[in-house]
Amino acid sequence: MKTIPALLLAMCLLSACQPAPQQDAGAYAPTLQRQPSVAAMTAMGRAMFFEPSLSVSGKLACASCHSPQHAYGPPNALAVQLGGPELKDAGTRAAPSLRYIQNAPPFSEHYHDDDGDDSVDAGPTGGRNWDGRAQSGHEQALAPLLSPREMGNRDAAAVVAKLRAGPLAAQFRQTYGADIFEQPGQALRWALMSLEVFQESPLDFYPYTSKYDAVLRKQAVLSPQEARGLALFNDERKGNCASCHISQVSSGGAFPQFTDYGLINIGVPRNARLPANGDPAFFDLGLCGPDRTDLMQHKEYCGSFKTPSLRNVALRKVFFHNGSFDSLEQVLRFYVQRDTAPQKWYPTDKNGKVRKYDDLPPGLDANVNVAAPFDRQPGQAPALNEAEIADVIVFLHTLTDGYQAAPATH
Repeated sequence: MKTIPALLLAMCLLSACQPAPQQDAGAYAPTLQRQPSVAAMTAMGRAMFFEPSLSVSGKLACASCHSPQHAYGPPNALAVQLGGPELKDAGTRAAPSLRYIQNAPPFSEHYHDDDGDDSVDAGPTGGRNWDGRAQSGHEQALAPLLSPREMGNRDAAAVVAKLRAGPLAAQFRQTYGADIFEQPGQALRWALMSLEVFQESPLDFYPYTSKYDAVLRKQAVLSPQEARGLALFNDERKGNCASCHISQVSSGGAFPQFTDYGLINIGVPRNARLPANGDPAFFDLGLCGPDRTDLMQHKEYCGSFKTPSLRNVALRKVFFHNGSFDSLEQVLRFYVQRDTAPQKWYPTDKNGKVRKYDDLPPGLDANVNVAAPFDRQPGQAPALNEAEIADVIVFLHTLTDGYQAAPATH
């Protein structure tokens, strides 16, 4: 692990430990006369997460798009969520789950795993958001508060004003001091830290209570179909899913997050349902813009998005960064048929030629990943057949939190 989770960083506020050098250490430095407890910060962050008065509409909370009943992911089948002053403004990206991102490293263009071998450059890796632009939980927490398509506050001062005038003001003063609102910059800082610390709460955000976790603890056994699905998931010649969605316990004993935190371009089809895509000149290119601006000149990164954790993936109703698919069956078929039957996934031009990778501007096809199962030609057999796809999906259901073993029968 290359970062210290925010929960531990909050504890550092109360002790002598220091955050990892990759973090912005100054962001976690004590600045209050009396530092609040981790429990108080968690409670404050939880209250803010569920408070709609912090939005310009007065109706949209963080939990509206990140529902605890859906692993802190979207509670509906909308490709993108609606926000703004009248809750009519559509975003451009699907709301991700906020679970199991506690170990995400800060973004690096040249990432090296802490496995003792620094010769392997994993490329762009880490960060928060679909494009990795936020380096921490508190930085990420500010973006939806200010986004005109989400909570819609015009600036940071408006966020603090809403907090000061709203139902959480007394709790905020009790947590951070009676004079906290006399220092708006400090108030904003500790509001965002509250959200970060809450989102590091293990019970809420990384409980490890799936059947797969029970199997790893030797408290349960995969069914024959689940075991076949796991084998196909891991097999480099079949699904090869584990090459990005790591399924093994780490060398240090940590349970897998089912992501390598990398950013990758897999040629996801354009989603015509997104209002932004009504403009044929608009392209969401992830790592190279438009939401992220520091890497816009790196055309080799265009179209790359974060590899999400597959934990709780069976609870989702839309998939990929643009919400283009609405079932796991579609997702698996796309993975294994993207290149063997591209006509199923992409439009054709006026000459009847399939236009692969239709959500990329011309000239960027070389950015698209071609590792297995994306290494086949039209007409070849896909890496997984329908029965095997069904097996993998049954396995993916074992990654849903809240598993309870059936009571023993005698």
